[in-house]
Amino acid sequence: MSSVFLRSRGRNYDTELQRCRPEAAPVEFGDYHPLKPIMVTDTKTRRGARKGSTSSSSSSSSSAPADPLSSMLDGTDPLSMFASEAPTISHSASTGDLGRKRREKEEEAVGQDFEPWSSKRGEILARFTTTEKLSIVRKAPSPGSAVSEKVRTRLEELDDLEEGSQRELLNLSQQDYANRIEELNQSLKEAWASDQKVKALKIVIQCSKLLSDTSVIQFYPSKFVLITDILDTFGRLVYDRIWTMCSDPRPLPESFTVDDVNDTAKETCLNWFFKIASIRELLPRLYVEAAILKCNRFLNKSGIQETLPRLTAMIRGIGDPLVAAYTRAYLCRVGMEVAPQLKDSLNRNFFDLLGTFRQISGESVQNQLVQQRVEVPEYLTLYSPAINWILQCIAYRAPEPLLTEMMERCKKLGNNALLLNSVMRAFRPEFVAARATDFIGMIKDCDEAGFPKHLLFGSLGRSLACADPPESERLTILNEAWKVVTKVRSPQDYINCAEIWMEFTCRHFTKREVNTILADIIKHMTPDRAFEDAYPQLQSVIRKILTYLHDFSVLFAMERFLPFLDMFQKDSVRVEVCRSIMEVFIKHQVEHTRDPVILNAMLHICKTMHDSVNALTLEDEKRSLALLIIGFIRMVSFGRDFEQQLSFCVEARATFCNLEPVLVQLIHTVNQLAMETSRVMRGSHSRKTAAFVRACAAYSFITIPSLSSIFSRLSLYLLSGQVALANQCLSQADAFLKAAVSILPEVPRSISVEGKLRSSESFLLDFINNFLATLLVVPDHPEHGVLYLVRGLLNMVQDYTWEDNSDAKVRVYVSALPLLAAMSQETYLYSIPKVDSNETLYGGDPKFLSEINKLSETLIGQILDHLKTLGRDEVSTRRQGALAFSLFGVLLAHGDLRNNKLSQLAINLWNLSHKHGYCETRVSVRTLEYIKHQALQPDMSHLTDTVQRLALQSRT
Repeated sequence: MSSVFLRSRGRNYDTELQRCRPEAAPVEFGDYHPLKPIMVTDTKTRRGARKGSTSSSSSSSSSAPADPLSSMLDGTDPLSMFASEAPTISHSASTGDLGRKRREKEEEAVGQDFEPWSSKRGEILARFTTTEKLSIVRKAPSPGSAVSEKVRTRLEELDDLEEGSQRELLNLSQQDYANRIEELNQSLKEAWASDQKVKALKIVIQCSKLLSDTSVIQFYPSKFVLITDILDTFGRLVYDRIWTMCSDPRPLPESFTVDDVNDTAKETCLNWFFKIASIRELLPRLYVEAAILKCNRFLNKSGIQETLPRLTAMIRGIGDPLVAAYTRAYLCRVGMEVAPQLKDSLNRNFFDLLGTFRQISGESVQNQLVQQRVEVPEYLTLYSPAINWILQCIAYRAPEPLLTEMMERCKKLGNNALLLNSVMRAFRPEFVAARATDFIGMIKDCDEAGFPKHLLFGSLGRSLACADPPESERLTILNEAWKVVTKVRSPQDYINCAEIWMEFTCRHFTKREVNTILADIIKHMTPDRAFEDAYPQLQSVIRKILTYLHDFSVLFAMERFLPFLDMFQKDSVRVEVCRSIMEVFIKHQVEHTRDPVILNAMLHICKTMHDSVNALTLEDEKRSLALLIIGFIRMVSFGRDFEQQLSFCVEARATFCNLEPVLVQLIHTVNQLAMETSRVMRGSHSRKTAAFVRACAAYSFITIPSLSSIFSRLSLYLLSGQVALANQCLSQADAFLKAAVSILPEVPRSISVEGKLRSSESFLLDFINNFLATLLVVPDHPEHGVLYLVRGLLNMVQDYTWEDNSDAKVRVYVSALPLLAAMSQETYLYSIPKVDSNETLYGGDPKFLSEINKLSETLIGQILDHLKTLGRDEVSTRRQGALAFSLFGVLLAHGDLRNNKLSQLAINLWNLSHKHGYCETRVSVRTLEYIKHQALQPDMSHLTDTVQRLALQSRT
């Protein structure tokens, strides 16, 4: 059998193509069409059909399935049936009552449009910090106390706390203090879980006492946040405990009344309130009772309504205005959670707060500030979270007349800057924006020493970033605000305010105004390298500009934009900013660009990202940066100025040499450029076109070796060779293909795919098959032998170190046989315009055909030898059968089976593939049907004898 060679049968590809086309069948009107809706009717009457519905007889086969969507069209879908069965409600009984109940429900519940306290915690903790030690000293008992010893002992049992006493909390850092408070919170939960209710109460009382200490006043807002977390936990535990007592034997409904509460639960609830009433000090008594305010629901219907005014009045007894402000904030917070409809209490707290403002200028507060070395403006900012929260609660769904009244009352105060700031932060942005000019007038009247005006303009800017003021007032508003902002001396204060107003400027003005503000920012932040401490704010400025300015020709034309980018001198921040610019560019740049301003700026930005790559850069980061740069490259087009496009690719290659995916994209771009040049310039300037295509080929030939991925090099060599061939650059195509063959030995036996090692065999076989398909149209080089590229490829395959027990090499030989068969035809299956393939060069020369036959004989011999080797091992019989069937398919498709030797070889291969029963029966049957069909053709009648000799065998 080893002397058998592939006698190729003559092929008429056009005739074969016509045979393969499906026959057209006329379709009568009304016949089935795949896009025609299926009409299915049912002979049975539907149950529960609506009045007026009818049923019809079925004309369809019983096997035809009902269309699951068709029922949606006849009104019987579940929603329609539900609507038809729903009871009707009389108009007279529903219109007024339902409307009123809905309004009451909305008033009683806080909606999603109300910003919860939980969203403010993080900001407060991050903003109000200190580096000082937090020291707390226990107060000694008063020697002149008239309380009896027994009563004093009982009260001290409540006041003292073995765990977490004030003696333990000495000289702690801020983080240690926060950790200790969290430990107390956990201790509270553990004590409650172990039924140590008194211990739990002691923890809450002691923690509440800490809120009277303002020794480190800058930290007070954060302390309030930490300690009220414990109070919230306590309030929730008490409420859930009493709720559980009421849920036996049946669960208590959410909208329960006092009558649903059993006596045991009421007694327990009263006991908690009595314990809290025994707390001697005002502040812990206030806080702890406020924490369990919701429990009043278990005692009487109006308990919360009566308790809120009482607690509001009690706060007036707190001497420190800062402590009183936060106590009111906590009471308002609890009030909004349990009874948001009780607006009077909220208003009363606010008006009481206004009355305490005169204490700020009093001797006690001023002495405290001097002692702690705190300036008045800094002190006033400590009130902001509390006042903002109170005003937010009041302003929630409040009518405009109420908001206007509160705004007027703020005007009447002498030093209203603090309040005005909170009003602008808490009131609806639409309300503030509509009265922006009035607020600016109020800001002007404020005392600069008490509360800096730039903070007020910052708050105004936040509102105007969410809602638009009247168009006629916008320029005046910006001018008035910037007059104040530009005079701020502190770089940090300046950039905090400038960042806010940048959004207003971008939304309503042109690049001229944006450029002016950028210039002002550069002027303020460059001295003493102040920008190094303001990277987050500067990044925010960039984000706001990119949000509103998507025309990059306008953006990069701004004189101060690139100098502004130069302030980002920290590498990580600089790369992050460049990344954000690139993401917006790729998202919004729809059309290709050749604008030199854009190209120069984007190249600078991309180079910054590229230069950040080093040996420590993660692969995911490299991939991410490469994708952004590739997105930019794809958007660059110089139209028909192909030389300029190639020059850009040359520059990009030098700039982005460390990112391999970018280099791959550049090679693809250059190959596309070569094809586009040939298409556009076809028939004109042929010499110039050829020279340009050769330049493109040289670009690829120089760039491909720099790639580390062997398969990237292989595929790009092949692609570039195909492009050169399509453009009649035969020597360049030959060089690419030879280069691809020469690096085949470098292919490793395993490669990394998505972080996992995989065999490279399948990838290599795919490449070789593609390569073989290309060789059909590649003409032989006049100075080399016949089929030199085919021989060179097969020699490399022969010498390659394949995996043990692998059939890959022989499969390549099987794949090469169809190529040799196609090469022996008088007319090739496909060709390249203006390129003379071997069919033209040799013209069916007998010597050429002889070389093909010799090579096919050698390959078939190698394949048959391998099949014999596989037959010696029972384990390899499955591989033997699969390989034999593959070779049979090649002989059937390409061989001339009129040749007795070849026909007998095909029959032997068929029998060998079925010998052990591993060949799929379905595939075998379909193959036989195909052969029988082919035998019906006039020029294929010889297959009739062959098919009769092919039998299906099963494994025995």
